[in-house]
Amino acid sequence: MSQQSDILGRSVRDFAAATAAKTPTPGGGSVAGAVGMLGTALGEMALAFTRGKKKFAEHEAYYEHLAGRLLHARTMFADLVEDDMAAYSLYQEAQKQPDGPAKEEAVQVAVAAAINVPREAAKLALALLGDLRELEDKVNPWLITDLMASAVLAAAVTRLSDYNVRINVPQVADKAQADEIRQGSAADCARAYQILDEIEQAAREHLS
Repeated sequence: MSQQSDILGRSVRDFAAATAAKTPTPGGGSVAGAVGMLGTALGEMALAFTRGKKKFAEHEAYYEHLAGRLLHARTMFADLVEDDMAAYSLYQEAQKQPDGPAKEEAVQVAVAAAINVPREAAKLALALLGDLRELEDKVNPWLITDLMASAVLAAAVTRLSDYNVRINVPQVADKAQADEIRQGSAADCARAYQILDEIEQAAREHLS
């Protein structure tokens, strides 16, 4: 079984050890996916301890819908852990090809894959932040710090993703496209931290 196919079956301790090892994967992109998984899980926990309480009964239909969204997000973050490893493998294989047009094309395909993974992670994290912002005033107040931790981790995913985009985007042959990718990534990161600030501002009344 390859490291890629079995990485999500490892314990947290083993995942950390694999990340620490002198191997290219799992690296920052996979860690971003794992951070997204954990951030989403915290949001799910906050929701789980809110659902079913009389005080919040009027929101039950919303909670049910949100639970499905969060589960889907956690699953997608898990997929991105492996997708990042696969993208790096694709890049390695492209670099092994003989110099020429075929290699150049293969490298561009691999670079696109290496950029698409963090861009998807950032978009997913932004959606998670939007869900958390909407949940903030409907959550069990005893779980507000877990919701805030979820938001902090989601925002961190966008920053990690921006770093991974920026390290790869210089290899994009189309410079106009590269600039567009770079700007979009930076904008997503900035928006994420704006939403995080909104969540933290709204939650302050619970932390006096």
